[in-house]
Amino acid sequence: MEQYAEEYQRSLSNPNDFWGEAAQAVDWDQTWDNVLDDSEAPIYRWFSGAKLNTCYNALDRHVKNGRADQAALIYDSPVTDTKKTYSYQELLDEVSKLAGVLTDLGVTKGDRVLIYMPMIPQGVMAMLACARIGAVHSVVFGGFAANELATRINDAKPKVILSTSCGIEGSRIIKYKPLLDSAIELSDHKPTNTVIFQRPQEVSDMQEGRDINWADAVANTTPADCVSVEATDPLYILYTSGTTGQPKGVVRDNGGHAVAMMWSMKNLYNIKPGEVFWAASDIGWVVGHSYICYGPLLNGSTTVIFEGKPIGTPDPGAFWRVISEHKVASLFTAPTALRAIRKEDPDCEYIKKYDMSCMRALFLAGERCDPDTLFWAQDKIQVPVVDHWWQTETGWAIAANCLGLGELPIKPGSPTKAVPGYDIQFLDEAGQQVPAGEMGAIAIKLPLPPGTFPTLWQNEERFFSSYLETFEGYYETGDAGYQDEDGYVYIMGRTDDVINVAGHRLSTGAMEEVIAAHPDVAECAVIGVADQLKGQAPMGFAVLQSGANRDNDEVAKELVALIREKIGPVAAFKMATVVTRLPKTRSGKILRGTMRSMADGVEHKVPATIDDPETLGEIAANLKALGYPKTQA
Repeated sequence: MEQYAEEYQRSLSNPNDFWGEAAQAVDWDQTWDNVLDDSEAPIYRWFSGAKLNTCYNALDRHVKNGRADQAALIYDSPVTDTKKTYSYQELLDEVSKLAGVLTDLGVTKGDRVLIYMPMIPQGVMAMLACARIGAVHSVVFGGFAANELATRINDAKPKVILSTSCGIEGSRIIKYKPLLDSAIELSDHKPTNTVIFQRPQEVSDMQEGRDINWADAVANTTPADCVSVEATDPLYILYTSGTTGQPKGVVRDNGGHAVAMMWSMKNLYNIKPGEVFWAASDIGWVVGHSYICYGPLLNGSTTVIFEGKPIGTPDPGAFWRVISEHKVASLFTAPTALRAIRKEDPDCEYIKKYDMSCMRALFLAGERCDPDTLFWAQDKIQVPVVDHWWQTETGWAIAANCLGLGELPIKPGSPTKAVPGYDIQFLDEAGQQVPAGEMGAIAIKLPLPPGTFPTLWQNEERFFSSYLETFEGYYETGDAGYQDEDGYVYIMGRTDDVINVAGHRLSTGAMEEVIAAHPDVAECAVIGVADQLKGQAPMGFAVLQSGANRDNDEVAKELVALIREKIGPVAAFKMATVVTRLPKTRSGKILRGTMRSMADGVEHKVPATIDDPETLGEIAANLKALGYPKTQA
């Protein structure tokens, strides 16, 4: 506890020394003029004047320093019945050749390359190949609809697109090439070439003159060397959904990113070089960028690419098999994955089939982890369960239990405390700090630490208006919550999820915690719907555990009574309904905003990231049964 407190204080009182020291873990081609460059505040840059290559730090230096034969990447694909391990030397060889292909196609430092790939090793190779030659990669989640892909092509203007013939979702083959062809047709910007990795499950048609066969190109190229870039040069663009419908291109730099990834692998995740770290996410999301591709490899650890699901590939023991088989030290996943496993296997019988003694910790992020899920995971897995909170924009954790700095006591419902480098504040509408225990908008005092985003791609105006305008001198997270008297942070949902019921500001997250504690509930969501009398009223949706043979109406009544008992009549919680599934993005986030728009009868766009659009039909039917949307007068 003392070590964390000392490091945290040092990071805020002397960021130059703190991050300058952390930067010693990175190999630089040229050292910096300034650790923190505040000459254009509130735009801050880290390690200005320095030069490095991120791919060199992730691969070449480990090969030179004795890790050539160590496993760098383990590919485990239950959907294709494939397992393959790449050593650091093998991964370096593959990446160097792919970088050679990009060079042959005229890609140079600063050019953009769009990557549209499923969870296969070639996706990570594509990212590293871009980093190797100083190109800026933009990964778009595999299987994204053509129009969504087209908006990203228009914004990033890639010279080349790296893709594949198909992805595999469970037993379904998703044809990528027709989606890519449609997107290019729709977009104003046209890439010079596409390089297509043909998978045996689906061989796609190729357009002569534009499309290039990946395997042939790699076999006939000269491997490319690393290109030195400025620490402040962009490494990648990652698009996150915008409220206007136009996605925001979050930019990540090279220098600050490498320093933050190295620092977090050691101090937050407590992972040593040579150990196996598994982030069960997707390379299309920020977690995949930070902790499937870059973090573990920069650290000299082994990373896992898993092409499967927590259930159904083939059963709820999929995660436990991977951990046991590949000797995973720590797993990083989303609470929704645990809830899916728990729904199918409430007593966690499948875990008993595997030797889990290698596992030291489970890290959760992506959605709030309700205490009930936390208790279940702690009981069944018997390791520390660490909820931590971060965003696409920050690129790594804002609040966490930093296991490498000494484990702090866990408080259910809290991602623990601010990570060194982040000065978290809880503010009222006037920008004043609220007392401990009181709900406020969560903002981070500038400057943000290294590894976070310095701007949005070619849109500094939107960067200011979206993040810096509301509270001067702060980054506005868009999340709401409170801090307790011990400095523990509680994230209670997006600012929109704090509802105003007859003048009382109430957290839908707090209500979800109560509902999740019901013994028959596997997962739930609470939204605020428009109410003529009270302004807003809460409405709850619950998915029941497998084997819970209960009358849905009875369960709904019990949930209403439970909220009344635990939170009180002030919540005015009178509407609950049972559904078979909740609508989610592919990364596991529940689409509360979409559900709220449906309830209020507001025109809305179904997000391109939705996992199963059919779930919205059931939500609409249940809303109708509750009398929503209300008929407009």
